[in-house]
Amino acid sequence: MIASLLPLTAAAPALASPGATRPAPDPNKAGLMEKKLVPDLIGTMQKLRIPGAIVSVTMPKWGTTTAALGTDYLGSGQRMDATEHMRVGDITRTFTGTVILQLAGQHRIALDEPVAAIVRGVPNGRHITVRQLLQMTSGLYDYTQDTAFNATLDQHPDAQFAPRDLLAVAFRHQPYFAPGKGFHDSATNTVLLGMIAERVTQRPLQTLFQERIFKPLGMKDTQVTNGPALTAPFAHGYQYGTNTAVLTAPVLTGKDAAWADYSAGKPVDVTTANASYTWADGSATSTLADLNRWAPALASGSLLTPQMRKQQMTFTATSATPGAATYGLTVADFGGFIGHEGRIPGYSTFVGYDPAKQATVVVLANLSVSPDGTVPATELSKRVLADVFGG
Repeated sequence: MIASLLPLTAAAPALASPGATRPAPDPNKAGLMEKKLVPDLIGTMQKLRIPGAIVSVTMPKWGTTTAALGTDYLGSGQRMDATEHMRVGDITRTFTGTVILQLAGQHRIALDEPVAAIVRGVPNGRHITVRQLLQMTSGLYDYTQDTAFNATLDQHPDAQFAPRDLLAVAFRHQPYFAPGKGFHDSATNTVLLGMIAERVTQRPLQTLFQERIFKPLGMKDTQVTNGPALTAPFAHGYQYGTNTAVLTAPVLTGKDAAWADYSAGKPVDVTTANASYTWADGSATSTLADLNRWAPALASGSLLTPQMRKQQMTFTATSATPGAATYGLTVADFGGFIGHEGRIPGYSTFVGYDPAKQATVVVLANLSVSPDGTVPATELSKRVLADVFGG
């Protein structure tokens, strides 16, 4: 792996919450980035077969330190560059959720009104609230888990989908549970939220993002790419196996992980796979600079009213596993870092901001799933939190 270390000034001001009192340590102190973090990141990338990654840590006092690692295009010899565009997957969800909460703050939507009042034909729609869509507690089936749908993505990666097409797949399945009776991550929820935002405002989702989020924050390189194109310069995205195979692939350890690594072969370049099937949930592309602006704004609720910020930061357990992330309204709490993970064929991402440490962490990887079943950006972000923050 080729590593380049780039000490930069802060890409954007980090927004601290009123209670923030404990600054984060300087990641360059005693050569931490060069001597500890970068070697650990490279080791993780080699183990998980990650072609390239951009890893960034930001604090107000120390600015931004970025490691651009590996390659953006296998076989080319090109280094990963910290300015490149990548698909960000489920981080798109945080944009959609923010718009919905803004509309709720303007009293144009009520968080506890039934979905059926806005979108017809939703199973249990009279009992599912907008809040439950945001919180992933609606029980609606996640259309991205449908085997036939994934087979279509494999056979026709250029296929174009409309939001109604996605809901039709979801609604063929029974809900996971009654509304409010459990937690289950589901892209169906966010597609519905995108439709609600467009119906209430009579404006396209990209326009809403641009007017309400991207322009106010100076995010010049983020957009919904409801198709196959990425803005240049971009990193190529890779995937081991098919969408259908990844759907049921378990996370492996020990000898099973070693065999998966040995037998994986070369990853497939899926850069130009059409992202329309993720729409409001995962079709955005962005850059490190823009995400360094977004993470603190999301975590601080700077674009929301105080009431909606409080609503967003009411977290619920996602599983019974000790230490597992908790989930608010399209935002998660990873041990104090507030943000979201993202994954889409070819790419995986992590953004988080810790108000107490006043620290931002952004990870972008051009691989969606490693041969052992783990998510590359998630594993790299764990390495950052452990090495830099002892978490």
